[in-house]
Amino acid sequence: MNNLEINQLLQQMHDMASMAGSKIPTDTDVAQPDFTQLLKDSVNKVNETQKTSSSMATAFELGDPNVNLSEVMVAIQKSRVSFQAMTQVRNNLVSAYKEVMNMQV
Repeated sequence: MNNLEINQLLQQMHDMASMAGSKIPTDTDVAQPDFTQLLKDSVNKVNETQKTSSSMATAFELGDPNVNLSEVMVAIQKSRVSFQAMTQVRNNLVSAYKEVMNMQV
């Protein structure tokens, strides 16, 4: 190797090192919601679904002519399904937490 090739090689290494040090923007750099915020929002949505179904059921029981039985039943089922899904997510999170805590370091 002559002197010119070595200098070119060193320049390329220097360029690569500076590129490695600089942050390359990726799709993951876009602001994403925090996991705790997503979980909190999900719990709040389930809570709102339960409140809505409860208020619809109460209105139907009191004889409100604007609320029919089929709407009440659908709202109750939506509430039930969303609560069951949230419960499954919680169970999986607890299971994952236990698994991580039992890992040997």
